[in-house]
Amino acid sequence: MASFFNDAHDCSVELNVTQINPPAPLIDPLNGEGSKMRAYPTRAHPVPELLAARIASGALHDSDERCDAPRCHPETRVAVQGEIYSWIVHGDPEKNVKMKWVTGPAGTGKTAVMGSVADICKQNGVPAVTFFFSSFASADRRRKTVFIPTIAYQLAEHLPQLKDPVAQTIRDKPLIFKKNLRVQMEALILTPLRQVEIDPNLPGVVLIDGLDECEAEQYLDSHVSSRAGGSIERTKDEDQLEILEVLLEAALDPAFPFRIVIASRPERVFREFFNDESHKLCLSPHLILDERYNPDADITLFLEAKFSEIRRRYNLNPSWPSPDILATLLDRASGQFIYVATVIRYIATSRNGNPQTLLDHIMKVNPTRPKTNPFSHLDAFYTHILQSAPDPVLSVKWLWVIDERLPNGWYLFEQQHAAFELNLLLEADAGDAEYALGDLHSLISVPPPDDLETPYRPYHKTLYDFLQSEERCGTTYVDSGPCEEFVWCRFSDICTSE
Repeated sequence: MASFFNDAHDCSVELNVTQINPPAPLIDPLNGEGSKMRAYPTRAHPVPELLAARIASGALHDSDERCDAPRCHPETRVAVQGEIYSWIVHGDPEKNVKMKWVTGPAGTGKTAVMGSVADICKQNGVPAVTFFFSSFASADRRRKTVFIPTIAYQLAEHLPQLKDPVAQTIRDKPLIFKKNLRVQMEALILTPLRQVEIDPNLPGVVLIDGLDECEAEQYLDSHVSSRAGGSIERTKDEDQLEILEVLLEAALDPAFPFRIVIASRPERVFREFFNDESHKLCLSPHLILDERYNPDADITLFLEAKFSEIRRRYNLNPSWPSPDILATLLDRASGQFIYVATVIRYIATSRNGNPQTLLDHIMKVNPTRPKTNPFSHLDAFYTHILQSAPDPVLSVKWLWVIDERLPNGWYLFEQQHAAFELNLLLEADAGDAEYALGDLHSLISVPPPDDLETPYRPYHKTLYDFLQSEERCGTTYVDSGPCEEFVWCRFSDICTSE
């Protein structure tokens, strides 16, 4: 048989064999083996998917988790949106500062304004990095844990030149996600920014909404009291202040290119921080959602537009409702969009009558106590809606479980669950969910029965502010004890029935 080595002599052949082993299976540290996620960054994929796994995707302004989040109604809040957007693009005329506080009481539309400003930025090609905190959303939107990675990820999306240095940081410092916020800010954002060239005239913004809803991250080595020898739980004020401080550090760093807008209620930690004399030269003047922005005119526009939709749907008289009724609703709102938004949802979703009957019910709802706070009409309306349920106390228990925590602030579950899953837990009989929640669609978003993934979503945090206060809630108040008993009884029933 012919061979390449025929007639060969006085020679030797050395054969070097290199064994090529198949790559070790990649392990996703969050989801276990078998994931397509890369454990380490590569030049072909410089921002590793590992970073994507460390972000709060639901906190982005256009996330699916925020699909029914409030936005400003067309032609409303035009002045305040314009002022914020103008500051993002042009800054302050007298000083070059990069940080601004937007504040106002509960229900004045801060989240709607921030969401609409994010939309305007996107429409106009202005890079907008966003984080929308929410106390009744997934756990990563309630805490600071993934705040910096979420900001870093979006910055790298808007500024592709950051991808290599961010990836290198994660390669060199795999424990960076376990560091405090200041170290994370320096390593994942500020140091990479110093390593690349950024157009100094590029407008852009970091929008942080609902920072007052950020809750405390608890650690095994909580602060220890030297006197009592006991553990002192970390407060949410400490975590909120930590976020404010690292954002200020970023705003003061020449390498950081974007302006920063923070929206929150005017709680103490924010008042003290933004009114601190040592910070004033670094901060833009506050923007307060008050009478200067004429909320009554915007609320009137909103009511007229929504009542027009209801008139068309039900073929009602063009003069409905009367100007007097509109004026009364405007007065009851006290500048709070949440009151009129709940009124409209109640008329549009309630099964207890036609629009005129429901509006008559609303007009008869008045506070039982003197009007000592601006939420008295909202509280009375919440009470009316809850009492329209067949078993108001049972409905309130369901609402607390939906929030996945108790009135005392203790969490029932670590992760947010789909409505379908909560129904499996709480329903002793088919139809219990409809019985408890069927009359509350003006307070919470209820997914259709065949939706296996979407959670229940309360429309506004003021509902739980109300439910948590026995003074405001009155006869519909339910303490933590009965809520705990309700949940554990259901667990027990499920276990004993198997």
